[in-house]
Amino acid sequence: MSDLTLSHHFLIAMPNMADPLFAKSLVYLCDHGEHGAMGMIINKPSGISMGKLFSQIELTLDSGALADAPVLFGGPVQPERGFVLHEPLGDWQSSLHISETLALTTSRDVLQAVSEGTGPLRLTMSLGYAGWEAGQLEQEIAQNAWLTVAADSKIIFDLPPEARYAAAIALLGFDPALLSGDVGHA
Repeated sequence: MSDLTLSHHFLIAMPNMADPLFAKSLVYLCDHGEHGAMGMIINKPSGISMGKLFSQIELTLDSGALADAPVLFGGPVQPERGFVLHEPLGDWQSSLHISETLALTTSRDVLQAVSEGTGPLRLTMSLGYAGWEAGQLEQEIAQNAWLTVAADSKIIFDLPPEARYAAAIALLGFDPALLSGDVGHA
């Protein structure tokens, strides 16, 4: 396996993606290496607000905009578990540092801090994540299921979920609808 890592990149589902869970999905890759890959779908709301989720776990979330923000469907793996993608990094009990500024935290202490108004400045939360076994993501990319581009945190934190897919496509500099989903030979 090469040393290529797609951590801190977006996976953009090709227009012909057949899997309904991933069709028109934008995935932020949190970790990628010889062991496999892990990311969060960042453009599909789960149907629950952060305020409602916080209430369910017996925490208060008074901030209007944050309380109304959607919790995302992060993927089909562990859909009962919460994942907080945030910046700055902070010092939480269970965090994966993805870049110099972004981290993914799964421990309750970050939610407690958000509830108290002392949490990360920017965050998005999901239930579940998307995971790939070793070599699986590389195979899907080779089969033209995904396009990749370096991630931009403005897309993650500054845009509503429904605008993120198009914004990530714009980073590519061309219209993927012009691409063929077929793998072939010249």
